[in-house]
Amino acid sequence: MNLYQQLVQQKIKTMTPEELVSYSHDYDIPLTVEQAKKILHIARTNKINVFDPQERKKWVKELAKITSPQIAKKANELFLTFIHKK
Repeated sequence: MNLYQQLVQQKIKTMTPEELVSYSHDYDIPLTVEQAKKILHIARTNKINVFDPQERKKWVKELAKITSPQIAKKANELFLTFIHKK
């Protein structure tokens, strides 16, 4: 895992639900604080590498269960945008 990946993973692990909601609104992805809490719980209790296509696919499926398929799709598009910027 390179430095960029490590930084992203660390941010996911240390982010508060309120921060996640704020970021989600910045990218036009509507989340509630309760949804953010569930998402962060999964991120903290599972080793998820959003840079790995197979793991990201599993992650997106979990997001769809917590939020909606549309929100999960938007989140996946956002992940892909950041992954390809590096």
